[in-house]
Amino acid sequence: MDVSVRDSGKKTGRRALSKKGDSEMRRLLYNAAMAASRSTTWQPFYQRMLQRGFSRTQALVALARKLARVAFSVMKNAADYVPKQHENACGRT
Repeated sequence: MDVSVRDSGKKTGRRALSKKGDSEMRRLLYNAAMAASRSTTWQPFYQRMLQRGFSRTQALVALARKLARVAFSVMKNAADYVPKQHENACGRT
């Protein structure tokens, strides 16, 4: 779920979502993002991505990446998920 960039020194190339990694994991994260975009916890993040000019697919992929980061952090720290804690965790995304 990352962006592949095709730039040279003088030209800005096409940006597209790469298809690297496990396809089943990408599918599951995308489906989780579709469900999360309708929840009260994650809907503001999804709406912010749409307001920034992202297409719906791009906004869902951004949300899927965010969910993956939160899930990894919860697993790594063996902590309970606190919904309001993620709001200020990363200002840019």
